[in-house]
Amino acid sequence: MAASEIIPAETVISKILFIRNQKVILDTDLAKLYHVTTKRLNERVRRNIKRFPSDFMFRLDQNEFFSLRSQFATSKSKGGRRYLPYAFTELGVAMLSSILNSDRAIEVNIIIMRAFVKLREIISTNKKVEEKLKELEMRLDGHDDQIFKIMEIINQMLLPPERPVKKIGFQIREKQRRYSRTKKI
Repeated sequence: MAASEIIPAETVISKILFIRNQKVILDTDLAKLYHVTTKRLNERVRRNIKRFPSDFMFRLDQNEFFSLRSQFATSKSKGGRRYLPYAFTELGVAMLSSILNSDRAIEVNIIIMRAFVKLREIISTNKKVEEKLKELEMRLDGHDDQIFKIMEIINQMLLPPERPVKKIGFQIREKQRRYSRTKKI
């Protein structure tokens, strides 16, 4: 059974985290995907440490690990980790396939690489949408006042016309007299 039949891309994408402004997968998640123990995975990495420079892999610090632990609500009691986990970047995951020499590792590595590419596409699409929304917002910024004025005019037009107020009481209507203009000397 091929690994692609076992592991959906969404599962791999859910394992990708953003730490130190990088997309990474933790050693525990990789070990599960490769069907090896975390101890064996890290052992292989330590034996081939020259293949993993700092842009391929790094170890989490206490604060990052505590933050992850509180996000995933893992237990602090018996069991658990004795050492801080490793975080593997996309390049580090690619390098892992060369030190884990099995068919499963190759298949899983292909799935993981595709997941990183898919995530990159999703992020770029979101950035494009965000840019378009900002552009529209800038265009519509000046239209708010105009729309408000139009709405006021429409509301005034919807009001019934005012009727002239009739005065109460007796009124005398006289014809106005025309006076001639004569010069007085």
